[in-house]
Amino acid sequence: MTVIALLSVAPVREGSMGEDVAKAVAALDEYDVSYETNPMGTVIEADDIDALLDAVGAAHKAVPGDRVSTFLKIDDKRGRDQRAREKVDSVEDALGRPARRERD
Repeated sequence: MTVIALLSVAPVREGSMGEDVAKAVAALDEYDVSYETNPMGTVIEADDIDALLDAVGAAHKAVPGDRVSTFLKIDDKRGRDQRAREKVDSVEDALGRPARRERD
């Protein structure tokens, strides 16, 4: 089954956090997950909850600082396999819009 999550990791401080957030996202590359970053966080897909939590832990630890804030929302649909793209396509279909194709 696929586990989908929304992750946001950032140091708690003033100023730009782009470089530190990039360290969290780069840490995901060491794990068997796929992800897409957006302005509010990173959507992660993994085959199981253990793979997801391992990747999230690494992302959290990759951000330097005295205080780090991590938000994690998990959708663990155990009854069937569903990708994040399918969830978005379902909303687009309800709006009467054509589904977007996958990015290359």
